[in-house]
Amino acid sequence: MELSDNVQNQIAHLRSEIDRHNDLYYQKAEPEISDFEFDQLLEKLKALEAENPELITPDSPTQRVGGKADSLRPFTHTVPLMSLDNSYDLDELRAFTERCEKLAEGRHLEYVAELKIDGLSVSLHYENGILVTGATRGDGRTGDEVTQNVKTIRTIPLRLKKDAPPHAEVRGEVFLSRSQFAKINAELEMLDEKTFANPRNCASGTLRMLDSAVVASRRLDMFPYDAFTGNQKMFATHWENFDWCERNGFNVNPNRALCGDFDELAAFVARMESLRDELDYEIDGVVVKVNSTALQDEFGATTKAPRWAIAYKYPARQATTRLLGIGIQVGRTGALTPVAHLEPVQLAGTTVSRASLHNEDEIKRLALKIGDWVMIEKSGEIIPQVLSAVVSKRDGTETEFEFPRVCPVCEWNAVRPDGEAVRRCTNPDCPAKIKARILYFAARKAMDIEGLGEVLVETLVDNGSVRDVADLYSLSLEQIASLERMAEKSGSNLIEQIEASKSRGLQRLLFGIDIRHVGERYAKILANHFRSIDRIAEASVQELDDIHEIGLAVAESVYEWFRDPRNIDLVDRLKDAGVKTETDAASTALLDERFIGKTFVLTGKLENYTRDEAARLIEDRGGRVASSVSKKTDFVVAGSDAGSKLTKAESLGVVVLDEAEFAGMIG
Repeated sequence: MELSDNVQNQIAHLRSEIDRHNDLYYQKAEPEISDFEFDQLLEKLKALEAENPELITPDSPTQRVGGKADSLRPFTHTVPLMSLDNSYDLDELRAFTERCEKLAEGRHLEYVAELKIDGLSVSLHYENGILVTGATRGDGRTGDEVTQNVKTIRTIPLRLKKDAPPHAEVRGEVFLSRSQFAKINAELEMLDEKTFANPRNCASGTLRMLDSAVVASRRLDMFPYDAFTGNQKMFATHWENFDWCERNGFNVNPNRALCGDFDELAAFVARMESLRDELDYEIDGVVVKVNSTALQDEFGATTKAPRWAIAYKYPARQATTRLLGIGIQVGRTGALTPVAHLEPVQLAGTTVSRASLHNEDEIKRLALKIGDWVMIEKSGEIIPQVLSAVVSKRDGTETEFEFPRVCPVCEWNAVRPDGEAVRRCTNPDCPAKIKARILYFAARKAMDIEGLGEVLVETLVDNGSVRDVADLYSLSLEQIASLERMAEKSGSNLIEQIEASKSRGLQRLLFGIDIRHVGERYAKILANHFRSIDRIAEASVQELDDIHEIGLAVAESVYEWFRDPRNIDLVDRLKDAGVKTETDAASTALLDERFIGKTFVLTGKLENYTRDEAARLIEDRGGRVASSVSKKTDFVVAGSDAGSKLTKAESLGVVVLDEAEFAGMIG
């Protein structure tokens, strides 16, 4: 009984701490611990709950990520999520306030102004304070039930903290921050996969995914804007919703105002428009609502929208212009990417003359013709996108666009493999591919050669000085200084940068030589596991696939890359130039046969090492650290309070080391 009470207390304490750190991170922006330390708290809670499944509750932080669903079920909203009427200028907003004043018949009016987040509306249902259902807006009456997915959103509390009625419904806008959107697209580009056009599309598609683990990795967010109990508004004023939501752990948008008249509303609208591009999320206007919920009920609604609310839309970041042509860019993998060349048009304060078209399927989907009038959209700092052709404006002079079957740079065949969306140039010596690969090799996350920019690379490739990345190490100061716009000082700096890049290390080299599917993460895994590029080159597909996290697609890609004689020659020339293709001497001195190629799992609390320190000690000796125990695990290092990982290790016969044994092993 005493042990059970102790376990319950530990679980309660961990849940409380996790909730507290979530609040510090999302609501107060004052984190006290690192992401790693937060994950360790969560892992410890998971272990305790796995050992005591009867203590798992629906509001536990461990329940945020479930499994995969077969399909989405429809959900009927008891109170419809109505759309709003729109206003596009201040005269229309003034007309709205005048209508409200007329309906109020002399009674005092207040308005709430809040940002119109560019995301998708959701409805969250809590029973006795516990989140039980989450659903998308859909058509306003029927949406999709996405409970497991909304649970992955850290800013949505699984349990209400204060003043929770038996049933509460909270409505809000799910969105993706601009910074997170950029990370997601960067990762997709690294994997040579199709990117998203804008944060809204990404958020919408993500929330409807069937695998909640993927949803969790996207890090969606939500701002609440309304609260109900039963079928009634929860408070006498709309403004009170925000206070209640804040008390209950929601991430409430701070950019809101309580306004007494039109002039105050107009001032808020202007202030938010001036701050629009500074926000880390997309907005397309301001929503204005009558504050009194009694007056909301009295004013009622039309068949489409409430009479007590309106959306003021900022000037469109869309414009109509003519499609003058479609150009083709060739990337480092040989991918042919279409770009729309437009008649210049003003959009969001800038002159736009180009827009993204993604791939040839997108051109077909939009049914574009050269000479078409097209609708384009710009979202934040994102490259403008072509939304549609304005078919009604066609006059018969438009011409069909035929996607090229040959590379526009070198005129070699461009092939589109079955099942892929991208057509690629097949010429290994295509100048466009060479330039893009050199820029990739010189990037900060790769060999970090400062000063080697696009113009200089283009010049060096075009004049024959550089044919691949290995040629960079043969450049002389005289060659560089003699180029247009290059002086001896800048040339000397570049030579120093190229020389310094020789010592960047194996991980960065693997990233920089551009093996398909090998991004920053996989480069680190391969470097830590093999410790030298020669050992990677000798590895079989099976050896590569056996490495935790690598997977068959990556394994086959790495194996094939090192079977190409051109790539082997490239590696040999990099070695001859003095580029380090093994771990440095200090790390190599630590290599230990007991660690090399072995998988370790850390569990419990270690007295003399943090998790990061223990992991580094293992990796320095040639081992790797995994997060879970499996048949492939070689050692489990168990500290105090070790949980389910220790139990599983013992059941699988994995060698378990206590801290003293681990300390002896690392010397």
